Amino acid sequence: MARGWESKAVEDQMEEAKRSRRDDGRDDLSPAALELRQRLETLRLSRSRVIEQMARARSEAHRQMLSRSLAEIDRQLAELNRPLSSDF
Repeated sequence: MARGWESKAVEDQMEEAKRSRRDDGRDDLSPAALELRQRLETLRLSRSRVIEQMARARSEAHRQMLSRSLAEIDRQLAELNRPLSSDF
C-alpha cells in the first residue's frame, strides 16, 4: 500500500514540474536560448566562486591569478549579454 502511495506522490511531483516549466516559459525557448541561459548561469556561479576565493586568498600571486580569472569571466558575461541588450 505504501509503495503505491509513494509512486503516486512521485507522479504528482513530475506533473507539477512539467506544469511549472510550461508556466515559466522554459518550454518556449529554443535550444540555442536554453544553451545561452545555461552558459550565463555557469559564468555567474563561477564568478561568485572566484570572488569568494579572492576573499580567502593569502598569497598575492594567487590573488592576481584570481583577478585575471574574474576579468575573463566578466569579459565573457559582457560578450554573452551584448546580443540580449541590443534586442530591447
